[in-house]
Amino acid sequence: MEFKDYYRILGVDKSTTQKEIKKAYRKLAQQYHPDVNKNNKEAEEKFKEISVAYSILGDKEKRKRYDEQVRMYSQGPFGFQAKGFKPEDFQTIWNFQEFGESSAFESIFDLFKTGGVRNRRTKVPKRGNDLTYKLNLSFYEAMKGVTTKINVSANLACNKCKGAGTEPGTFPITCPNCNGRGVVSRNQGFFSISQTCPRCLGQGIITEHPCTKCKGTGRERRVRKLTVKIPAGVKNGSKIRFKGMGESGDKGSPSGDLYIITKVKSHPIFKRRNSDILIDLPITFTEAALGTNIEIPTPNKKISLKIPAGSQSGKVFRIRGNGAPKLKRSGKGDMLIKLKVVTPDKLSVKEKRLFMDLERVSKSDPRKKMFNSH
Repeated sequence: MEFKDYYRILGVDKSTTQKEIKKAYRKLAQQYHPDVNKNNKEAEEKFKEISVAYSILGDKEKRKRYDEQVRMYSQGPFGFQAKGFKPEDFQTIWNFQEFGESSAFESIFDLFKTGGVRNRRTKVPKRGNDLTYKLNLSFYEAMKGVTTKINVSANLACNKCKGAGTEPGTFPITCPNCNGRGVVSRNQGFFSISQTCPRCLGQGIITEHPCTKCKGTGRERRVRKLTVKIPAGVKNGSKIRFKGMGESGDKGSPSGDLYIITKVKSHPIFKRRNSDILIDLPITFTEAALGTNIEIPTPNKKISLKIPAGSQSGKVFRIRGNGAPKLKRSGKGDMLIKLKVVTPDKLSVKEKRLFMDLERVSKSDPRKKMFNSH
């Protein structure tokens, strides 16, 4: 087991007066306060550590009991018994009901182990909410990627207090109702019932001078203008995460994330299948029978596609590397071109005559093979 040295944390020694302890705490609090150390996790943890230290040493009775516990602990595992204390004496000596714990032994060793009594009901600062924004894109913007500006309405850190919730230059104080524990206890016969402190709502601290702009919440509703980069190759329904660009957290806790969901407008010719681009290419009977070269568009450029003589409706040509960019790896998909032989629904007299002549001279019978098998 080990315990934290609160005197060392505050930079004072055991002979320091209460007034000097308070002065040392204020100096350190100003140095490591979230106002002046924005997004500094190390400073945030240091601020919490010195706040816990002051909540013990800043109170005469807690300091006295802490000193006694440290002294007895230093005598080794049998230090308590060496003084003639019996286990049943601990509840009276240390008044563990004040800590809201059910076990005297658990409370003592939790103090040594964690540097303070466990505040199970203490309200932990809440991480900011995630935000969702639907972004409309054209087909070509989705293919090539785009950097664009968006306006997002969100609860953000107050401009005046920088999210602290207090007037600039002021700091929260330890809640006098629960002495910084976040819980209060009351006796119920042989039992001690703990509940969240109604004054500080489990925070352990109260704000004497709340920020006049955000009313002490540390946040305000406003529109944030953001520039976001959408990668090439997104499709309809793609979800892109922008870490830390969501709503601000509760008084210094991390911000949430922003998720942009893309809504890509459909294209009259091209269709998407993952990273592949699909196109239906209509051709005439003559082109299918005789073969031809057709210039067709792709998302990047025009290409010439050779249609071999005798091509059938439904035949698919694959043009590699002419599809959409792949999001999770390098390269592009392919372009798939599917032939669709179009049957004319209206013929001129001359066209009818030519088709009839073709029928007379043609020796092909597409059903012969099929029917002969039966």
